[in-house]
Amino acid sequence: MSVQSTNDLVNELASIRLFEVPIASVTMKQAVRLVEDCILHRKRLDIGVVNAAKVVAMQKDLMLRESVLSSDVIFADGQSLVWAARLAGKHLPERVAGIDLMYALLERGSQVGFKVYCLGAEEWVNARVAQKIRDDYPGVQLVGRRNGYFSATEEPEIAKEIADSCADILFVAMTSPLKENFMARWGDAMNTTVTHGVGGSFDVFAGKIRRAPRIMQSLGLEWLFRVMQEPTRLWKRYLTSNFAFLRLLAKPSPPER
Repeated sequence: MSVQSTNDLVNELASIRLFEVPIASVTMKQAVRLVEDCILHRKRLDIGVVNAAKVVAMQKDLMLRESVLSSDVIFADGQSLVWAARLAGKHLPERVAGIDLMYALLERGSQVGFKVYCLGAEEWVNARVAQKIRDDYPGVQLVGRRNGYFSATEEPEIAKEIADSCADILFVAMTSPLKENFMARWGDAMNTTVTHGVGGSFDVFAGKIRRAPRIMQSLGLEWLFRVMQEPTRLWKRYLTSNFAFLRLLAKPSPPER
C-alpha cells in the first residue's frame, strides 16, 4: 500500500465553504474511514468540528477561529449547518457530530485495537468514562487519562505525558475555545496521530447529563434540550448565539475562492 500524506487523504474528501469555513462534505462512515486510514499510515490528523454557536464565536474570537482553521479537517457538528448548506445550494450529506464520531471511533477501535487517551472533564467523569471504555469497548487500549482541570504551567508536562503514551487517538473533552486553543498550542508536542475535541461528550458518556432524544437531534433542537436541563446557566447563551447565527444566515455569501 502506498504511503499517503494527510493532505492527500483529506483532499480525497469532498468539501464546501460555509461562513468562510471549509467543511468536509462527508458521512459518518467516511469520517471514520479517514481516521482509520490516518492511523494506518501514521499520518497526523487534527479534527475540528463546528456548530452554530462556534461559527458565531469565530466571528469575534480570532484565536478560536485560527485554532479551528488550523485543523486538518473540519466536520459539521450541528444540524443547523446542514440546513444552512442547503439554503446556500451546497451539499452536506449529514452532520458528523463530535460525540457520535467519538462513539464510532471507540466502536471501530474495539475491533482493531486503537490506543486512546482521554483528556478533560471533572475527575469523577473522566474516571467513569475510562471505566465505560474498558467495559463497553474492551478492544480499545486505554493508554492514559487526565481530568481537564489544570493550570497553564502544567500544560507542558501533560503534553509530554500524552506524547509518551503513544496514543492513536486523543479525545479532548474541554469547552470552547479552551480545547481548540489547547489542541493548536500543543499539537506538535503531544504527537498523537489523531486529535479530536469532543467538548461535553464525556459528561454525556458518564451519565452526568442526558443527551437529547434522537427526534430532537434530527430537528436541530439539542440546544433546547440542554437549556431544559440547565435553564439558568444556558438560556441566555443559546438565545444570543441562535439569533446571531440567524443574522449570519441573512448575510450575502462571499464568492467562492
